[in-house]
Amino acid sequence: MQKLIIYMKPFWVGVLFIIIFMFGQAFAELTLPKVMADMINNGMMLGDSGYVLQKGGVMLLVALLSSGCSIVGSFLSAQAALGLGRDLRDKVFTKVLSYSLDEFSKIGTASLITRTTNDITQIQTTVVMAFRFIIYSPIMCIGGIIMAHSVDTGLSKILLVIIPLMMGFIAVVAKFVIPLFTQMQKNVDKLNLVLRENLTGIRVIRAFNRQNYERERFGTANKNLTDVAIRVNRIMAFMQPVIMLFMNATTLLIIWFGGVRIAQSNLQIGDMMAFLQYAMQIMMSLIMVTVMFVMLPRAQASAVRVNEVIEMESSIEDNGVTIARTPQPGKIEFKDVSYRYHDAEEPVLRGITFTAEPGEITAIIGGTGSGKSTVVNLIPRFYDVESGQILVDGVDVREQPIEDLRGKLGFVSQSAILFSGTVAENIRYGNESATEEEMINAAEVAQAHDFISQLDKGYDSGVAQGGTNLSGGQRQRLSIARALIRRPEIYVFDDSFSALDFKTDAKLRAALKQEVGSATQIIIAQRISTIMDANKIIVINEGEVVGIGTHKELLKTCEVYGEIARSQLSEEELAHE
Repeated sequence: MQKLIIYMKPFWVGVLFIIIFMFGQAFAELTLPKVMADMINNGMMLGDSGYVLQKGGVMLLVALLSSGCSIVGSFLSAQAALGLGRDLRDKVFTKVLSYSLDEFSKIGTASLITRTTNDITQIQTTVVMAFRFIIYSPIMCIGGIIMAHSVDTGLSKILLVIIPLMMGFIAVVAKFVIPLFTQMQKNVDKLNLVLRENLTGIRVIRAFNRQNYERERFGTANKNLTDVAIRVNRIMAFMQPVIMLFMNATTLLIIWFGGVRIAQSNLQIGDMMAFLQYAMQIMMSLIMVTVMFVMLPRAQASAVRVNEVIEMESSIEDNGVTIARTPQPGKIEFKDVSYRYHDAEEPVLRGITFTAEPGEITAIIGGTGSGKSTVVNLIPRFYDVESGQILVDGVDVREQPIEDLRGKLGFVSQSAILFSGTVAENIRYGNESATEEEMINAAEVAQAHDFISQLDKGYDSGVAQGGTNLSGGQRQRLSIARALIRRPEIYVFDDSFSALDFKTDAKLRAALKQEVGSATQIIIAQRISTIMDANKIIVINEGEVVGIGTHKELLKTCEVYGEIARSQLSEEELAHE
């Protein structure tokens, strides 16, 4: 956990002040028993009321000092811990934004959510308690031992026996508890994963009438988490009475042996009372440490998980060196590109070579799982190639600043992802400074203006998270408008017309040709009708390019393309071609 906290350098400034106030509180509380002992021994025993009032006033001032230091220390502890949580969440979120899709697949979305929320909350809560206990308790424990020894050396031998026994017991408990807290966080991950899948897939679950199955699946994950939590609480429930037994035994021994020493005139009553108070302070300090042992293992497990996110380096390295623009921007070249997914045995792409020119439409088609989407995901460096080169504007994409590279692209992903907000905000997501005229123009080209106008508030109408209050075709058209409003050099449409009817598809392609005719267009499609007019069609089968040409050329030369065409076009249409 210390390794994690050290990332937050300003955090240590607050820690310094907290330690100062904790020292002040501990000093005041360690002084009180000594003052009380003097008052009992020298005031009450001798009947000197003035002395009692004097010492009573000193005790009151010391108590006020202790209370003041405690209040300020608690306030600073909360401020520092909440600031740490804020900075950690920001650091984790920023780090996750730099990940490639490989890193996302390694950790998993559900786990990343848990680590950013639950794990950091665990750390934050523990840090608040740590300032109160980890800093304060050792000071009180060590100071109490020193003061107790100064009061009476003989009674100090009781502490030499009790304290090691308590610490040994706490260590044994911690040995059993730490692995359970690690397992608990993994079970929280699993519970979040199942819950997230149920919430996002509720339509599929209902459509297939799988509510009972999902209820059992959630119940299993929930039970696993509950079982581990119960085991932890059982151990801690056993721990509490044992600690109380140690405390009461210590009190009994001090009174017993203290009474003997008083009877022998070797100890005064006030000193025995002071020693008893110091012993209780020591024992309470150990109990506070015990409470921390309940929290620290889980926080330690959370810290390891958060550290894993922070320390994981992205496989995508940003060169960061600005490159001079070329005379003909937008040209894309694939040179013998191969790619293998993380931990995959076989590469998903092998020897991909083609060129996409500005002012042309380059289409990519192939069977399901052939690697079409992987090809276009390599252009903005969502992944990095295993071998070969991808050139944009004549420069390897790995040698370009990622921000500049992605700024050249208008990317429409296979899944139309929208964000909660308004229609206007989603379209302007591609260009925040776009004017209303530019926004409307982008929507018109994307064939989205008509349905937007029919919404209650038009462009100010609300969009639910993920765009679930819109149809699949509406989401796709808004995603296309979001890309168009950027006016980039390169447009990538990853199967972005699949949810559109043939009429809307044709109108959209005609509008695109007129609007972005000078830009490079790469279109991935399942329907031959969408790409028949493309300047160049690339056919991919099982990760390899098996044909490049126009529609008419491929019908004659590429068997794979011919099979796709025969499955989608009628005999009359094929004969006409």
